[in-house]
Amino acid sequence: MTTQTTTSRYTTAAGLALAMSAALTIAATPIAAQAADMEKCFGVALKGKNDCKAGAGTTCAGTSKMDYQGNAWSMVPKGTCEKTMSKTSPTGFGQLQEFKEVKA
Repeated sequence: MTTQTTTSRYTTAAGLALAMSAALTIAATPIAAQAADMEKCFGVALKGKNDCKAGAGTTCAGTSKMDYQGNAWSMVPKGTCEKTMSKTSPTGFGQLQEFKEVKA
């Protein structure tokens, strides 16, 4: 009876581990799919609100020093970057590459 109880416990533990692994995999799938539908857009973030990269002397997210900084980006839905207003961009819209700001 002890062997059967130990075996049952191992089987239950293995089943729980497998179920949790499957649940985590399913939960992570939408995040990966969502990331594929996004793109980096330079020059659209407000001061301190960028997702990452804000030039020399900064670390990453939230480190942009000015609104619409040309070397700071935010993630936006794919296809919307170059339609998003940027007061410092040469075109007046977000860019897919970093740029040198023009005076607003």
